[in-house]
Amino acid sequence: MENTPINIPIRYLAEDEKPREKLMQFGPNHLSNAELLAILINSGNKHSSAIMLARQILGAAQNELKLLQRMNWKELSKLKGIGSAKAITLTAAFELGKRQREEEAKKITKIKSSREVFQQFEHLLEDKDKEEFWMLLLNRGNGIISKKKISEGGISGTVVDPKIIFGIALSELASSIILCHNHPSGNLTPSQQDIEITRKLKEGGKLLDILVQDHIITGNKTYFSFADEGLM
Repeated sequence: MENTPINIPIRYLAEDEKPREKLMQFGPNHLSNAELLAILINSGNKHSSAIMLARQILGAAQNELKLLQRMNWKELSKLKGIGSAKAITLTAAFELGKRQREEEAKKITKIKSSREVFQQFEHLLEDKDKEEFWMLLLNRGNGIISKKKISEGGISGTVVDPKIIFGIALSELASSIILCHNHPSGNLTPSQQDIEITRKLKEGGKLLDILVQDHIITGNKTYFSFADEGLM
């Protein structure tokens, strides 16, 4: 027989177990995802405490924050115990986090590592449920010229046309490019198609004197770098 969590109203918890008090005493890093969500939810109802509601929300998202962030406020408001007010609060919090990552990306003007490439695309791709293929265009000093979305596909793949990629690179006078796409599943292992298109674009770049520096795969708040793994 499964153990069912006991619904204890937050007011009856010990002071150091209440989410707000726990955050003030120990800092946000010491709180679970459910406890952080409970603070945003603010209050429960006659059937469930804020923490119980938070656990239900996480359960609806398979306990994965990336899936939770993909839900819009209308989807969140349909969850049991969550009204439009709580759903809007959660959506606003997720958007603020995304904008903070976008601000950090804008501070980077010159690429020195694969981590900095990841930062350029994390906020663009983290909540996507379909694959998108992007590229970063760089000048001779590795300064960022721009980033462009090349294509958008299904859950398992997207079509990449080398003519489009190199056409854009030539029009923007890029000396090198870095490829990037997401794996919505969170599995960062490159597919055979990923490996083949990387090889094809690298060879095509040599003919045009455009260096293909790296190919980054993002997912589940982290990334895979072809260059770091010796695959370039």
